[in-house]
Amino acid sequence: QVQLVESGGRLVQAGGSLRLSCAASGRTFSSYAMGWFRQAPGKEREFVAAISWSGASTYHADSVKGRFTISRDNAKNTVYLQMNSLKPEDTAVYYCAAEKDGGLTRTSGRYDYWGQGTQVTVSS
Repeated sequence: QVQLVESGGRLVQAGGSLRLSCAASGRTFSSYAMGWFRQAPGKEREFVAAISWSGASTYHADSVKGRFTISRDNAKNTVYLQMNSLKPEDTAVYYCAAEKDGGLTRTSGRYDYWGQGTQVTVSS
């Protein structure tokens, strides 16, 4: 069992930056692939970024490529999402998720554990 707790979301102006964190419990964190997803009001949850268990491979959605970066620190059981050049359309609840087989995927159904989410609001 893995528990995930996101933090770092807040109100920020367009063009600004935020770093989201996702702290995981459990001794097997380092074997899990991790992902970030987001859901805006009235929209479906969408993939943002994923990182392999070792951190050697990452995958970012086209909509955030070049602006967002996913990373992880297995010693701290934490995964991060650095968000730069934020736009109003990035406004959403951001969720982190863990995939126990360690595979890099953008498919939400492949993830086994989810956090409760953290709100990011970007004002224009």
